Amino acid sequence: MAESLETAVTKAVGEELRRVREARGWSRAHFVKRLPSGIGDRTLLAYEHGVRQLTLSRLTELAEALEVDPATVVARGLQRARRRLDHLTLHVDLPALLNHDGPGRGKFRPMIQWARNSLIENPHGVAEIDTRVVRNLALFTGCTHHELAKYLAQFTPPPGDIEHEENPS
Repeated sequence: MAESLETAVTKAVGEELRRVREARGWSRAHFVKRLPSGIGDRTLLAYEHGVRQLTLSRLTELAEALEVDPATVVARGLQRARRRLDHLTLHVDLPALLNHDGPGRGKFRPMIQWARNSLIENPHGVAEIDTRVVRNLALFTGCTHHELAKYLAQFTPPPGDIEHEENPS
């Protein structure tokens, strides 16, 4: 049986929060001390493992304490979980796409040149691709929007790159 959207989103966002925290080099105990609400270590653990749902205010508190945008945490989590891809601005690790030699490389070959050219405008190696741009690129590559979004979603940048995503493609 497929995982419900609610469960997938809860897990994806929690895992993304954990990734960002770990990329900062912070233990859960250290992070909990930074939070104004005084939640406990076990509560944070439950959020990070998707066992407990986050409210919007709690998500905002955690994201701000991690010094990241809450919307970016949600989008990254959904992208990694490959959920709601047709509605997301995708964050693409351009060097990872260029170095990819796995399944789909032939079908999505035009994306190689796009990634090379995009590195010029995105020196940190991360491109943001709006859903409309993904649709147009899909037309160019001869596939569906969903197929291209799914292909690009596998190149989600590591959490440490969140602060470098400023220039949309």
